[in-house]
Amino acid sequence: METAKNYVLGADFGSDSVRVVVIDAANGNMAGSSVSNYSRWGKGLYCDPKNNQFRQHPLDYIESFETAVHEAALTCPEAMANIRAVCVDTTGSTPTLCDAKGNPLALDPRFAEDPDAMFILWKDHTAVKEADDFNALSHSWGGTDFTQYMGGTYSSEWFWSKLLHVARRGGPVLEAAEGAMEHCDWFPALLTGTTAYGTVKRSRCAAGHKIAWHASWGGYPSSEFLGKLHPFLVKIHASLGTETYTSDIAAGTLTTEWASRLGLPADTVVCVGAYDAHIGAVGGHVAEGVMVKSIGTSTCDIIIGSRPREGESEQRVAGIAGQVDGSVVPGYIGYEAGQSAYGDFYAWFRNVLMWPIERMGLSIEPEVAKTMEEKVLAALEKEAQMLEPSENSPIALDWINGRRTPNADQTLKGALSGLTLGTDAPSIMRMLLESTAYGARAILECFESGGVKVDKIVAIGGVARKSHIGMQILADVTGRDIHVTSDDQAPAIGAAAFASVAAGLYPDIPSAQKALCAGMGRVHTPDRQRTDVYDKLYERYLALGKFEEKQRRS
Repeated sequence: METAKNYVLGADFGSDSVRVVVIDAANGNMAGSSVSNYSRWGKGLYCDPKNNQFRQHPLDYIESFETAVHEAALTCPEAMANIRAVCVDTTGSTPTLCDAKGNPLALDPRFAEDPDAMFILWKDHTAVKEADDFNALSHSWGGTDFTQYMGGTYSSEWFWSKLLHVARRGGPVLEAAEGAMEHCDWFPALLTGTTAYGTVKRSRCAAGHKIAWHASWGGYPSSEFLGKLHPFLVKIHASLGTETYTSDIAAGTLTTEWASRLGLPADTVVCVGAYDAHIGAVGGHVAEGVMVKSIGTSTCDIIIGSRPREGESEQRVAGIAGQVDGSVVPGYIGYEAGQSAYGDFYAWFRNVLMWPIERMGLSIEPEVAKTMEEKVLAALEKEAQMLEPSENSPIALDWINGRRTPNADQTLKGALSGLTLGTDAPSIMRMLLESTAYGARAILECFESGGVKVDKIVAIGGVARKSHIGMQILADVTGRDIHVTSDDQAPAIGAAAFASVAAGLYPDIPSAQKALCAGMGRVHTPDRQRTDVYDKLYERYLALGKFEEKQRRS
């Protein structure tokens, strides 16, 4: 009699939708998948882009997840009966205020339309002042500097900054809140019935990279420190506990209700959650010396390194977005950096070009306008590919959504420099592609100057898969080979690796990686003549950045 196969289910909560995949735990083959968009987010609800406010309703996560699971089940009903574990990854930092039972306040009818009761998306930059205050206090108060393992700078994209901003706004949500959770903590807790503050297992990945958790100071920033920022943060601190867990650990098993709602076995293990880029890095072959760049609307750059030997202190890398023991692969230090805009920079240009179509009331068929919107960037890339860089090429600064790394500063702005009357749309497109590559090079140099050697670069994500010219420019600018994975499922494979270990199917993450990870689809090798030109253009990029920083501080 043939033995039943083992399958695992991964849920990747992105900025716009959730993707659910069902993976054969023996070889990484996909049995089924589905993507479900967030309906409220798609309507722009609770968001105010002009003020950098981006919020998401928890019902979007719940409803889209259920829909995606059921749609995936239609393609592989036999596999669904043999799911052994579920792993969830999310964007981050994406926190929300919760009630006494650990439920997001937006699920309370009183706050169902209140943006401050929603999950605060990673790219919400309403808390710039609060991040500045966190940094200033941490660097001056005379106690522990809680930014020392976060590259020296706490970001407005992260947990404490965002909740401090909501606290200062005040209102009924503040009176109702008894704690807070990251999306990647809440959703596994929801599925396992462990949302109570004493039972939820907090993600090491989220806690270390975004909530300033570190073992050396016994957990999170102290109540004394947080109280100096706002008394409400002391209440949040009390709800967090002190323990954190890596994603190869089970948060619990599906509740009877959720097993029934999803059509999954009642004993299905649910992993402790983590962030998408960190789990995606596992699916992209992250290892010592191997940096995985998750390239989409923004980037997240992940690499791991050995723990310090007994008696040695942990080497701190200045300017990055954090380093955390076990945040990526258990047993290793996980290092993170990234860019606040990558594909979003290109999307901005597309939106500028589409303005007349969308806003002038022209008699253009909706289907035609949609086709133009979908194809304009690809057409521009094709034309941009025909252009050769020179030392006099115009340059752009990629900080259009602030700077995440090196040295986070979300108040910085993007810039275009060197334009002439001959600068056309394809030239600008190439400028933007080059600028994001310059930002990536700055991150590489930041890592290596801090003692983290990068021997190989693997690119995953939508932009990496689609933009051949973008990856070639990245190779030319950095002078490195850029390896692109053979499929776009690195987060799903990473989730499968963690779920397989949590279910006892593999002893550790490296073993699961060997069995499950896909190979490389293509390699972009640098053109040395262009690299020589880009070396000079990169110097101009750095000078433009220094000018922007000086202007901001003057």
